[in-house]
Amino acid sequence: MSRLAIDIGYCRDVLERLLQIPSPTGYTDTVVRAVSAELTSLGLPLELTRRGAIRSKLPGQSRRPARAIISHLDTLGAQVRGLKENGRLAICSIGNWSARFAEGARCTIFSEKGAYRGTILPLKASGHTFNEEIDTQPVGWDHIEIRVDAFARHRRDLVKLGIDVGDIVAIDPGTEFLDNGFIVSRHLDNKAGVAVMLAALKALREDRAEPPVDIWWLFSIAEEVGVGASSLLAPDIASMVTVDNGTTAPGQNSDEFGVTISMADQTGPFDYHLTKKLVRLCREHDIRHQKDVFRYYRSDSASAIEAGADVRTALITFGVDASHGYERIHMHALRSLAELITAYVTSPVEIQRDAIELGRLEGFTTQSMAEAEQSLSAEVRLAGQG
Repeated sequence: MSRLAIDIGYCRDVLERLLQIPSPTGYTDTVVRAVSAELTSLGLPLELTRRGAIRSKLPGQSRRPARAIISHLDTLGAQVRGLKENGRLAICSIGNWSARFAEGARCTIFSEKGAYRGTILPLKASGHTFNEEIDTQPVGWDHIEIRVDAFARHRRDLVKLGIDVGDIVAIDPGTEFLDNGFIVSRHLDNKAGVAVMLAALKALREDRAEPPVDIWWLFSIAEEVGVGASSLLAPDIASMVTVDNGTTAPGQNSDEFGVTISMADQTGPFDYHLTKKLVRLCREHDIRHQKDVFRYYRSDSASAIEAGADVRTALITFGVDASHGYERIHMHALRSLAELITAYVTSPVEIQRDAIELGRLEGFTTQSMAEAEQSLSAEVRLAGQG
C-alpha cells in the first residue's frame, strides 16, 4: 500500500485545541471528552474505563491478532501540599519534572469553589529586595510557591477562597506555532502524540482503508505517574505501538525531524520483531527515521508489560528538545509519525501465531543469525584479501 497523505492542517488544529485544555494527571475529564468527540466525528465507536481511559476500534478483516496504537492524554502538573501563612501555596509536582521549569510559570488552581489564576515563584523573587540571593537560592519544589491572583495575604484568606491541600494545579502551555514548522510549548508530551494518532486515523478513514486485523486506538490518562496502559488493553491485542516523545539532547540520537524509533528504555529492549518491522516500513515508504536508546525514560509500553500483558511493544517518537520542560518539536516529525502509523496498521500480519495466547512451538518466531553470519563471512573475505 502506498504511503497515505496526512492532513497536516488538521494535525496542527487538533494539537492547538488539545494544548488549550488543562489535563494534568488526575484532572483529565475535559480532555477525555474532547478526544471522544473527535473520535466520534471520525466515525469510530468508543468505550471508556471507569476513570476515563479511551478504547476505540477500527475494524479489520480479522479480529486477531489485533494491533494497538496508544498515546496518553495526561500531562505534568502540580498539586497544593500546604497553605502558607503568607497567603501563598506550597506545591509538589505531578509527574517527574524540575522545579527549575516551574519557576515563573502561569498556572490555574482548581478548587472546590472554582478556578484561580496564579504564578509559580521562587521564595526570593525580587532582586530589589534580595539582591544576588535571587541567583544563589536553591532549586527545588521546597523553594517555590504559588502567588494566587486573589486577595490572599494570610492562610485564612486562602481558606475563605476555598483553596485546600490536594487541589490540582495546571501549568499554562505558553504555546507558539512558528511559520517554519517548529512548535514550542509545554505539554507537547504527549498531546502531540494524540494529534498524530488522530491525523493518522483521519487519513485511514478518508482512504477507506481496511486493515488486515482490528486496530485499537488507545488513550491513557495516567502515564505521567507510571500507570499508563496497565488496565487498558483488550484481550485480542497482540502488539502495541506507543507514540510519545523522544529525547533530543547531547548523548542521544533522537532528532526533531522524522521518526525516532526507540530500541530500548530504562525497562529494557522493545520487542525485536515489532521494532524491526517498523524500521523496515520506514525504509520501504521512504520515511526519515533514526534509532535511539532512552536511559531515563518509560512509557505506556512499560506499564503494559509490568502489568502482565503478553503483548509485543514498540515505541515511536517525535524528537523533543528540553523534554518535560519548555519543549520544542517540528511538524515534520508529526507528519512522519502519522505516515508510519498508516503504513503499519495496513501492513500484512507476519506472525500468525500471535492470534493465540498460548500454543505449541510450531509457528514461533526465530531470531536468525543469518545476517550476522553473512556479515562475518564478508569481513573474513575482506581480511583475507588484505
